[in-house]
Amino acid sequence: MNGILNFISRIGQLDRRWIFLIIALVVLIPLFFPLGLPIRATESTRLVWETVENLEPESKVLLSLEYGPSTKPELHPMVFALVRRLLKNDHKIYMTCLWPDGQFMAEDLIEKVIELEFPDKSYGEDYVLLGFRPGGEAVIKGIVSNIRKLYTVDARNLSVDEIPMMEAVNQFKDFDFLFSASAGFPGTVEWVQYASDPTGVPMSTGTTSIQVNEVMPYVQGGQVKGILAGMPGAAEYEALIGVPGIGTSGMDAQSIAHVVIVLFIIFGNVAYFVERKKAKKY
Repeated sequence: MNGILNFISRIGQLDRRWIFLIIALVVLIPLFFPLGLPIRATESTRLVWETVENLEPESKVLLSLEYGPSTKPELHPMVFALVRRLLKNDHKIYMTCLWPDGQFMAEDLIEKVIELEFPDKSYGEDYVLLGFRPGGEAVIKGIVSNIRKLYTVDARNLSVDEIPMMEAVNQFKDFDFLFSASAGFPGTVEWVQYASDPTGVPMSTGTTSIQVNEVMPYVQGGQVKGILAGMPGAAEYEALIGVPGIGTSGMDAQSIAHVVIVLFIIFGNVAYFVERKKAKKY
């Protein structure tokens, strides 16, 4: 028993630089070598999965990216996973951006997922990046009424009339499903208010963890078909589709780091009481 207490006491005196190094290692290792810790999907994540799985073959999916580099760690993994599933099921993806940074996120998505993992998919036939247009809610209203008036060319400066998958796409009602990856305003709430609710086109969303409470009432009211909540939501969705990705490895790293931090807190407190007991003896 004394040996264990002495060991804990030495841990309590450990230089903080070693603690920082240990934390860094337990975070980095699962990112490169995922542990595959069990993940249980929430009902809201499962609803997103069911909605996507129930789409008719070759459905037209509008994917709106409303986030930037600061929220990329939370939202990029879920968008990666969603796009993988949509393309595997042969759906058509139309990408728009209500935020300027969203266009850079979309380009990154195309480079790292679509072009790399789906070389058989063609730009203009299976996916298209319509890009960013300023205006916030006005952009949503423009998509609802006449998307061709708002987007005369795509992000690559191609005329929408020359893009095969834009044929018969004139307004929001021509889409079968909307997914909003949102970090704030304008984003999910505005899509519900000005597009999905008035037209009846079903939508799901993925948000940062801090934004979940704002959007959850729309999920509970049936206006939004589920929500992927931050990195945990991405990991849950990856588990449901059976394709581990950034979300899964990120949650592995987070879980292990939390365990190690708790252990250090416990050891530190035990070491404190051990040292205090020793001091009283003298």
